Amino acid sequence: MGYPLKVIVLNEVEIFRKSLSEKDKSKINASIIAMRFGEHESIYTKPLKGTLRELIIKRFRFIFFKDKDIIYFIGAFIKKTNKTPRKEIENAEKIYKIITKI
Repeated sequence: MGYPLKVIVLNEVEIFRKSLSEKDKSKINASIIAMRFGEHESIYTKPLKGTLRELIIKRFRFIFFKDKDIIYFIGAFIKKTNKTPRKEIENAEKIYKIITKI
């Protein structure tokens, strides 16, 4: 895998990100840049299901997956409970299937 990776952010995720404070947006942008360049020491992610992962920044969660040299951000939400809402995972799985069929 060559660096830097390309990043594709779905419109829904971008709208969510833009609604946040400048400070939070800066932290998110820094994490995405770190991911692009393979600097995973400074970010926290965890597996969700299959190749879907969750980028964790404070109470914010960004669902993503990597395919070849591209990171796709396909979901975003504010974490309110200990478990990731099933609705978020199911929606991400649908989007994943659509993207990977292209």
